Amino acid sequence: MVKFLKPNKAVIVLQGRYAGRKAVIVRSFDDGTRDRPYGHCLVAGISKYPKKVIRKDSAKKTAKKSRVKAFFKLVNYNHIMPTRYTLDVDLKDVVTLDALQSRDKKVTALKETKARFEERFKTGKNRWFFSKLRF
Repeated sequence: MVKFLKPNKAVIVLQGRYAGRKAVIVRSFDDGTRDRPYGHCLVAGISKYPKKVIRKDSAKKTAKKSRVKAFFKLVNYNHIMPTRYTLDVDLKDVVTLDALQSRDKKVTALKETKARFEERFKTGKNRWFFSKLRF
């Protein structure tokens, strides 16, 4: 079988709290692990999308509307839908399995993920990833 769920692939989460949210695969576990004996992956995504910015908005309002809120979690392959898009944002050093273990590590990792997503959004690249999924 061809492995197409590779890192940097944009996916849509189908189940759970973040259903309908877009995410990017950081690391995949095709054969599973001892505690999760099924194919799964570590994804980082957007839980709160940036708002639409118009020209007459002030700089302060534009900055507030450009904020994103990030999440990361382990997701079963059955609960994600791959897309044709890839996102070349490097999160491998920030989002790790170790960051999921303790609260303070997760908070710092989420802040760094948020900063990298916002920086990516402000450059104007990957516009589809930062738009809300309408369904």
